Amino acid sequence: MLNTITTTDDLAALCTRLGEHDYITIDTEFMRESTYWPKLCLIQVASADEAAIIDPLAEGLSLDPLLALLRDEKTLKVFHAARQDLEIFANLMGEVPHPVFDTQIAAMVCGYGESVGYETLVNRIVKAQIDKSSRFTDWSRRPLSERQLTYAIGDVTHLRVIYENLARRLRESGRAAWLDEEMAQLLNIDNYIIKPENAWKRIKVRTTKPRFLALLQAAAAWRERECQKRNLPRNRIARDESLLEMAAHPPSSTEKLKKIRGFNKGLADTEGGRELIAALKEAAALPEEDCPVLQKPAPLPRGIGPVVDLLRVLLKARCEQADVAQKLVGNTADLEKLAAGRHEGLKMLHGWRYEVFGKDALDLTDGRIGLAAGKKGVRVFPLNEGAAE
Repeated sequence: MLNTITTTDDLAALCTRLGEHDYITIDTEFMRESTYWPKLCLIQVASADEAAIIDPLAEGLSLDPLLALLRDEKTLKVFHAARQDLEIFANLMGEVPHPVFDTQIAAMVCGYGESVGYETLVNRIVKAQIDKSSRFTDWSRRPLSERQLTYAIGDVTHLRVIYENLARRLRESGRAAWLDEEMAQLLNIDNYIIKPENAWKRIKVRTTKPRFLALLQAAAAWRERECQKRNLPRNRIARDESLLEMAAHPPSSTEKLKKIRGFNKGLADTEGGRELIAALKEAAALPEEDCPVLQKPAPLPRGIGPVVDLLRVLLKARCEQADVAQKLVGNTADLEKLAAGRHEGLKMLHGWRYEVFGKDALDLTDGRIGLAAGKKGVRVFPLNEGAAE
């Protein structure tokens, strides 16, 4: 019988036992189709000795003992593809759990490919199969079946074997510091706490006129606050296209607000609707110098495309040789900046990425090396000597 925690006392006792270990594995099941905030439905945890399921929907259960453990720096928290789990806990705690080990990122460092899935790691490392029948279940319904609970607990019991395998490989390869760098970025609280005043930056725009952006910022900030207050998805309040229409033609009355397609008409006559109209009027009256500015990226120089293609070939070759996922080293936008000589902010020119790819990439763009196809793949040779590498 699976250990299911439904009381605060049992959770406190569990967390005391878990805290005696160097690491725990953890996963969550949640729903967010009809809400702004993820609805946390299940938490699975395991140590080397035991595994348990925590029911956050159980009446009277406080998660405080678990949140204290997530803050405890003596215990490493192991997740797979942690970003959504961390978002949930960051909003519950006001901070990000730490320290954290993400097995998806670790697998990319260890050569398992781009954004490798949990099932793939279970198959390749644990040599086990996952029963997929409960994958898309409604985790908010009670009671949960034994089959659902068995599926859920597998997400943390297999994770123990995966973690220990990847941690060993990182130590043996000397790449633990590579993962540490990625974890530092993952644990930045700004990844998970959305400030309403910055919500407009998520919306694709075709114009960079400061006045338009000021109006869009006001509309998007209003929507974000309404979503948070009502716990509704953004599209249930107003679609992105509706906000763009408001920025282009700001409504000055509730009647005009109701005519905007994709806007929740029921909100127009509420205090929230009046606040939106007032926010748009205020944005329309902002001094030009106080309006947000969005810099368009400078156009790429003519003829840069073939250079980007050469860099892409070099990136693939070097990442295959180093047995590391290309996604961790750089993407097409990074290669375009490098080809154009815009080096500022390029991670590939620093640290381990420089050793794997950046040094050769600079030599390639500066004409010091060339590429050729060989029987064993792409070879790199110095142009000034004409000799194969």
